[in-house]
Amino acid sequence: MSAFSPPHLFHNARIVDPATGRDGRGGVLVRAGIIVDVGPHLVSGSGPEGAQETDCGGSVLAPGLVDLRAFVGEPGAEHRETLKTASEAAAAGGVTTIVCMPETNPPIDEPAIVDFVLRRARDTAIVHVHPAAALTKQLNGRELTEIGLLREAGAVAFTDGTRSVTNAQVLRRAMTYARDFDALVINHVEDPDLVGQGVMNEGARASLLGLHGIPREAETIMLERDIRLARLTGARYHAALISCADSVEIVRNAKNSGLPVTCGVSINNLTLNELDIGDYRTFLRLSPPLRDEVDRQAVIAALAEGVIDVIVSDHNPQDVETKRQPFAEAENGALGLETMLSAGLRLVQTGQLTLSRLLAALSHNPASLIGQPGGALAAGKPADLILLDIDYPYIVDKMKLHSKSKNSPFDEARLTGKVLKTYIAGRLIYEYDEQ
Repeated sequence: MSAFSPPHLFHNARIVDPATGRDGRGGVLVRAGIIVDVGPHLVSGSGPEGAQETDCGGSVLAPGLVDLRAFVGEPGAEHRETLKTASEAAAAGGVTTIVCMPETNPPIDEPAIVDFVLRRARDTAIVHVHPAAALTKQLNGRELTEIGLLREAGAVAFTDGTRSVTNAQVLRRAMTYARDFDALVINHVEDPDLVGQGVMNEGARASLLGLHGIPREAETIMLERDIRLARLTGARYHAALISCADSVEIVRNAKNSGLPVTCGVSINNLTLNELDIGDYRTFLRLSPPLRDEVDRQAVIAALAEGVIDVIVSDHNPQDVETKRQPFAEAENGALGLETMLSAGLRLVQTGQLTLSRLLAALSHNPASLIGQPGGALAAGKPADLILLDIDYPYIVDKMKLHSKSKNSPFDEARLTGKVLKTYIAGRLIYEYDEQ
């Protein structure tokens, strides 16, 4: 927003600020793209002379969401997704900042590629885009990237995306290197050897469907190893996705020991379980796989407790050729940017999470992890805002989604809660149209 733009007063809103726990009626005053005041005293006509006013109609006004894990095809797989289409999907889902994974072609393993993504996003994306750089060159798990130079170029975290760094010595060196730059190391905690030919959660359901299962130990063994390396090196470590009760206990113990360890969970593992696969629904072939209901309830409880820090969309567009296959041959991955918040609101509606806790995991916590100023409604913070009707019912239609690909696990699902408007620096970038 231009410094010469008039102030903008949002009033008659339910203000939910996960950074402070504020949840009550009031307004937000924005000037030059920055929040300058928040509180119940901001009502219609209380702004400075010439201020633009938006009556929020009692809807929720909250910080824009920050998604730590989105796979975008650009460069190299623009047929699946581009920075432009991903950002449009993000805006429709209330996501104002996305961290794009390095699994592109070429991968984001050199400063020049970081610069390309930042420039391309600046020219085509309507939300903030921050690249996560590769931990190892060509994502091969062997040779480290130049973490210092990549961080200087603008990378906000370091990860090999869906590829786990299986060599403990390589990961130890990466963590030691990253520690000196206070860089965040993110690892996908799934041992590929234990995964083997597995395509869904190991158990009775997999046997019934005749599919190879993935044991929970594929996740927990690697998670245990990574946390021991975090203790050895002192690096900031983030487990990209956890999905089962055993992993929750491992992370809880690490945090109780004072280690700089955090973790995330996919919206899919929070709101779906292995039974949702039904008759081989390939849109629900995911990594980590959907677990049973006991594990799902365990990760929900861990999120409410604060053991799990962030919720991610795990947005991974796939085209028809890779998903219209037998379940065992389909690629992992599902869309998530546009439906993440609505799906998460299911847990608020069932009373398992407060709205503030959900929004903290979707905005304030991930922003803090990558050192970005979003995720809060406070004076001096950027006016990246969403206006949300938490009671708006709708049916997901994949053909109306903004992503290029259509592999949504929530296709035809009934969801409640819709983003009405999304703002970046006080500027409207998305408005819901019922048509």
